[in-house]
Amino acid sequence: MEHPQPTSKFKGLHWSGRTDPGKYRPNNEDAFMGLHFDAREVHHLGAIGEGLTGEMDFAFAVSDGMGGAKAGEHASRVAVQKMTTLLPRARAKSAGGSEAEFAGVLGGLFAEVHGALAYLGGSDEECGGMEATLSLCWFTPERMYFGHIGDSRIYHLPAQTKTLRQLSHDDTHVGWLLRSGKINEREARSHPRRKVLQKALGGRNQFITPQVDAVACEAGDVFLLCTDGLVEGLHDSDIEEFLRAPESTGLGVSSATWLVEEAVARCGRDNTTALVIRVV
Repeated sequence: MEHPQPTSKFKGLHWSGRTDPGKYRPNNEDAFMGLHFDAREVHHLGAIGEGLTGEMDFAFAVSDGMGGAKAGEHASRVAVQKMTTLLPRARAKSAGGSEAEFAGVLGGLFAEVHGALAYLGGSDEECGGMEATLSLCWFTPERMYFGHIGDSRIYHLPAQTKTLRQLSHDDTHVGWLLRSGKINEREARSHPRRKVLQKALGGRNQFITPQVDAVACEAGDVFLLCTDGLVEGLHDSDIEEFLRAPESTGLGVSSATWLVEEAVARCGRDNTTALVIRVV
């Protein structure tokens, strides 16, 4: 895990979330969720809202489920809903802890979600083989800790540079080729094996190793959690342009809605989800 330098505390967060089944899918196997919690209680957040930092932390997650029939739809919802019970327990374990302690807590949290999905997949015929990606951002008053597995993504648009960077690593061979400089973004987007996952929660994966890290936060930072459907419709340069725009577009449309509707209009082959968090 990185060791970001301490920064001044930010005042709060503004968030917006949107999901769409796309043009061709009969059901939506994506799910997203926001929570406001401490070690004792947890509150579900609406799709659009704002809140101040203080004694309680914020967490946001997106998941893309996979499996036959409606197993994928069930898998993504199980993945994000497990956060409701696991995060307050994780908060208690990590209270006042170091980055290393947060890393261990997040690793344990992902392991529990993995175990729950694997158990359901093995005990219910309709859920056989169910898997899910999971990208989670946990905001404390000074830092954002994140955990990730699969090919959903976490992006960061820092206030200082206004240059978009992908924090998460796509758990695919194509993702590795792109990170290694062996192919470019255009080649990665058209690669025939771009959706073949090497890691996911559930299924027949005996062990999972999520990516866990942290970044310092300051007012003006923007974070995006999204599923691969959004990336199919928008290039990184498009996403950066959308996130640079202020939350209000003048049309009463949230950032997440703006991103999702544009991605579906341009492509729409897959379920598409975006969750935008602005640090204020």
